[in-house]
Amino acid sequence: MKSSCLLASFALLGLNLAACGSGSMPDPGANTEDAQIVDLDNLQITVRGRAEVLPEAVRLLAEQGQPPPSLAGVPLVIEEPLRVGVNDASATFGAGSVEEDNGFSVSDVAVKDIHLSLAAGVEQEGFARASTIIFDTAFTGSRPRTDVIDAQVWALPMAFHNALTRAVGDENLRTLTGGQLLTLQQAGFVLGRVVDAHGQPVAGARVRLDRDELAHRIYYPSEDLSQVGQEGTSATGLFLYVHSGGDLETFHVSVQGRDEYVWRNAGAMAGHGLVLTLFPGTRAP
Repeated sequence: MKSSCLLASFALLGLNLAACGSGSMPDPGANTEDAQIVDLDNLQITVRGRAEVLPEAVRLLAEQGQPPPSLAGVPLVIEEPLRVGVNDASATFGAGSVEEDNGFSVSDVAVKDIHLSLAAGVEQEGFARASTIIFDTAFTGSRPRTDVIDAQVWALPMAFHNALTRAVGDENLRTLTGGQLLTLQQAGFVLGRVVDAHGQPVAGARVRLDRDELAHRIYYPSEDLSQVGQEGTSATGLFLYVHSGGDLETFHVSVQGRDEYVWRNAGAMAGHGLVLTLFPGTRAP
């Protein structure tokens, strides 16, 4: 494990996880005196949810006269993106497969070594290598203490990835990657959506990063995915961060002028995509 890279990333994000140390602590609840005591050093949880093709990808394929690819039986991994980004052999916390109804359940996920977030993604030819954040310590300041349920994982077919790559364009990709890379998958990317309290996409939103030197890497795909701009989200609420293809970059992300949107942990790495949803408050709609 590249421990020095991990420590540098934690310091950069400035996340205080002292509450996540060894020992026992109660689950959060309205009445803490009734909370169960859990041993975080040995706790294992189950992650349950659904894996579906991203709605914008379904629409794109429909316009091309193609049905969305089935996810039944597709392998699914539970991992920490930060560890993936530094090629940590312990980045994967569990694995399973998508069921016929698009549901999934992965048990025995140890929480001890989770630092910033937990993500899940499908691993199958025909899909971009991308994982969706399903638990973010930005909300709790601690690792998961209970099962993660109702997790929503988005799969990105390569046809959708290719459309986004074309929208960004060769010139932008060459500029952002030092002339080396010509696809989003090679460069690495973050694909996000800004939604309101009801889960509906927000048009006209502008994303902000806590690192100003990276702000020029944010793009907003048009509703038809034919081009990108840097003014604000379209009716889809989508935004795209294009990585350099180099070492892992970590940052916090939120929405400009909207204090109800909590700062979120994010990062970008070559060869990998990260998918996340920005919503107001600390509970997903």
